[in-house]
Amino acid sequence: MVYRIYVEKKKGLAGEADALLNEINNILSIRSLTALRILNRYDVENIDKELFDYAVKNVFSEPQIDNVSEELPQDDAYVFAVEYLPGQFDQRADSAAQCIQLLTGGERPLVTSAKIIAVKGDVSDEEFEKIKAYMINPVESREASMETPETLELCSFG
Repeated sequence: MVYRIYVEKKKGLAGEADALLNEINNILSIRSLTALRILNRYDVENIDKELFDYAVKNVFSEPQIDNVSEELPQDDAYVFAVEYLPGQFDQRADSAAQCIQLLTGGERPLVTSAKIIAVKGDVSDEEFEKIKAYMINPVESREASMETPETLELCSFG
């Protein structure tokens, strides 16, 4: 079973989101953007629910500074996800998998991560595509599906 969790810095501590909003306003000249949120999404497989719940509070988040949700917050924002391409090293996911393995002394679980970007404002479709193009470097990343996968196992070809 694949477990999914979303982690976001609490209001006033979201420096990365504030900086990105400023970049989009100034570099891309998209002034209609009024708010921006960044959530880190983690998918985990090969652990039980009890260990996952423990890892949510001790590996994936810092309870004092992060808000955690099992569902993507629903509001009137434009939302997209960015993930590393297959074969690219995902340090965030690898570190989380190592930490969980250290907690259990067992096998390393499968962990993937993605960055969810939610933008608000009177943003046109063209401006939204411009923001996505700015955030997605096609050499190392791609737009991620918003659906929870059935497994994190890579497909084998051949």
